Amino acid sequence: MHILILGGTTEARALAGLLHGRARVTSSLAGRVASPRLPEGEVRIGGFGGVDGLVEWIGAHAVDAVIDATHPFAERISFNAARAAATAHVPLLALRRPGWVPGDGDDWRSVASLEEAAGALDGLGDRVFLTTGRMGLAAFADRPEWFLVRSVDAPDAPMPARTEVLLDRGPFTLDGEREILARHRIDVLVTKDSGGAATAPKLTAAREAGLPVVVVRRPPVPEGVPVAATPEEAAAWVQLRNAVGPTGVPFSPDGGTVRVDCPGD
Repeated sequence: MHILILGGTTEARALAGLLHGRARVTSSLAGRVASPRLPEGEVRIGGFGGVDGLVEWIGAHAVDAVIDATHPFAERISFNAARAAATAHVPLLALRRPGWVPGDGDDWRSVASLEEAAGALDGLGDRVFLTTGRMGLAAFADRPEWFLVRSVDAPDAPMPARTEVLLDRGPFTLDGEREILARHRIDVLVTKDSGGAATAPKLTAAREAGLPVVVVRRPPVPEGVPVAATPEEAAAWVQLRNAVGPTGVPFSPDGGTVRVDCPGD
């Protein structure tokens, strides 16, 4: 089988490692990070040129199945993948790490967008730790607060007038996050619900410090696309498809989470 994995997430790299040697695997990275961590197997970097370009690539490279393991907020490519897979008549699975859930002592404010997150800052303090990445800072450009912006690569304008940029890449430690909040005298944390353990320590540090957290909700997976929560579940989906062939019965036609055992993993 030839499996196309979309995305450079931690889960995408783990899945490529699980499938390497069992199937031909091509990982497609968007190219937005200057020095990405490369997975095992074949790698391509850059966009496809929309739905039509992805359909053409799938056909030209004899792709048997597509796994959308992009960042939970990469909404455009996820919907393009759904349309392209349907057009090319290949199965599609979404690999999504579970979202974060507030616990006792958390003071979370849930919002639907970066624009709503900016509006939710009123009255929460003057010093903001902004961990939503380098894209979309324009939503905060008119805010009067001071921002500590953390991202892998340097962000582009427009951005808030009072901004300090911290270039760093996860995973992050709890002690490190505690130190950042204290050293920069942070009043409020703004983040996206990316899920996963690599960037979750900031939430614990904010809870310990009694800080409010503005959390941007993730967009939904396209309707009808089955979802796996872990690379192991996604590998099991591939294994079953390999056993029954491309015309076999797909998992979870209602779009639910795949739950199967994967022998050998």
